[in-house]
Amino acid sequence: MNIFDLRQHITTEYQNYARGFINIADSRIQKQVEEALHQEAFLPEPLIQLNPNFESGGTITDLVAQGLLHPECESFFRRDKDKGVGEALRLHYHQREAIALANAGHSYILTTGTGSGKSLAYIIPIVNHILTHPDERGIKAIIVYPMNALANSQYNELEKYLGKDNQQAWFDSYTGQDDEAKRQRIIENPPHILLTNFMMLELLMTRERDQKLLNQAKHLRFLVLDELHTYRGRQGADVSLLVRRVRNRLNSSDGLQCIGTSATLASEGAIAEQTQTISEFATKI
Repeated sequence: MNIFDLRQHITTEYQNYARGFINIADSRIQKQVEEALHQEAFLPEPLIQLNPNFESGGTITDLVAQGLLHPECESFFRRDKDKGVGEALRLHYHQREAIALANAGHSYILTTGTGSGKSLAYIIPIVNHILTHPDERGIKAIIVYPMNALANSQYNELEKYLGKDNQQAWFDSYTGQDDEAKRQRIIENPPHILLTNFMMLELLMTRERDQKLLNQAKHLRFLVLDELHTYRGRQGADVSLLVRRVRNRLNSSDGLQCIGTSATLASEGAIAEQTQTISEFATKI
């Protein structure tokens, strides 16, 4: 099948179908419409999309051998675990860079397209930190999503790698959709990784009933803002002030690492200009 011939056939059929509904008495308007139909004015231009071939960052096994990751990461982060042992994940170079930055104690923002493994670029460093500090209790990472649907999706992704009852690196969600029994369980026994949203994090900071939970996060190491956007006006102030309050309340040692991911923060200009724009935004937020 020739894809170009197929497109021509479809557009011709559509034009003939559309013409069947057009009955214009004014000859001048009829002429304009005919010219527009001839020029395919209301048919979209052909669209070509390319999937980028990201530079390889090696496998989880490679990073364990190089001392960048805890050995247990190799058993956690594997493909097709539901079919057996599976094989160690192969990472993109930007994921490897994120791991190295996190291990060095830096904050960072990762901007790359949808489906390029942004979540693993912060999940792996978080799990690695938890594994390398087994004696530290309480919440070590809070991951904030703009929508509960994203939090639920990430919960399923973590479950795929870490399992349901992994006491070495335990995770749970606290989004406002939870029943009273689950909320009480989390308050009494907080996970290492807490998935939530902006509104719920605000309530955690202000609601009296959640103070016990906050007391279990006083040595928070990671604050992740997933799917960052260029917030403006009141929303920008709300998000920025919330980040500052979390830093002041939950990390007195100033060792908090802030991580952001986005596919939309900057798309205009050269790479250097995009990087500068994102850097300025990150500093403000």
